[in-house]
Amino acid sequence: MRVSAVNIMRGVLLSLLVTAAVAAGVDGDIHRSFSVSSGGLLEVEADLGSIQVVSGSRQNADIEIRFEQRRGSRSRFQDILSRIDVEFEQHGNNVYVKLDTGQKGLNFWNSFGKYVKVTFYVKVPEAFNLDLQTSGGSITVDDIEGKVEAKTSGGSLRFGTITGPVTGKTSGGSIALESCKGDADIHTSGGSISIGAVEGNVDATTSGGSISVDDVFGYIRAHTSGGSVNARIARQPERDCSLKTSGGTITVYMKRDIGVNVDASTSGGRVHTEFPVTVKGTVSKRSLHAKINDGGPELYLRTSGGSIYIKEM
Repeated sequence: MRVSAVNIMRGVLLSLLVTAAVAAGVDGDIHRSFSVSSGGLLEVEADLGSIQVVSGSRQNADIEIRFEQRRGSRSRFQDILSRIDVEFEQHGNNVYVKLDTGQKGLNFWNSFGKYVKVTFYVKVPEAFNLDLQTSGGSITVDDIEGKVEAKTSGGSLRFGTITGPVTGKTSGGSIALESCKGDADIHTSGGSISIGAVEGNVDATTSGGSISVDDVFGYIRAHTSGGSVNARIARQPERDCSLKTSGGTITVYMKRDIGVNVDASTSGGRVHTEFPVTVKGTVSKRSLHAKINDGGPELYLRTSGGSIYIKEM
């Protein structure tokens, strides 16, 4: 969400610029408050630290950064703080925060992260856009109205009810999304994925856990290499849907009147359906190529380690 318009404003809207940098490092907790209105953007870019965002403030973006000693001596802790630079910028209704440890390219647990715990506590208006990125911590976003993007290399992602699209990516944790009105683009390399009702499309992938999606009102693409896949399709999809796993079962719940062309196959179980189907060719226990309710977009189901179930909601 680092849009070019923000970069342009850095050069041409100097009259609207508010900059506050801790250039010589920090020596304790930091608190900043910026006057904003609904519809703005908060962008956080941090080398390490967890980020917690709640909504409720009407006129301000309040940002508190807390530093806690994990281990080592007090002098070591203070020395690390002196090496951390924090920069705040405001351009119109957009606020940018950057925390720089000077440790880019290093695993934060092998450097500052094992000595210092960093936490961002943020409060913004109920209608606000978020672009959050950290290299070493979890990200939590409460109920909010706006576009939300969150990326971390070392923690979990938790989202409440988001009135807008959600993009979440992590290399080392699970992801949970309560619900969203918009598309959900969710990816993790090391955990499970749990998604509630989505009034949009779902694209979810993980290499190390199960995937559960409560209700989808668009198409769904859910792929995992290490767990089961459970999904509920609540409305007629307009595009092909795909659910794949190499290590578990697949269960799909659909409303009775939904029409799809089923292409289901398993190497380690059976294919079961509660819907009446029209089949051409050989009937097999391990695969199903059939139309449900006169057909529609493709419902592609593949697993190497379990059974496939197609059930009525």
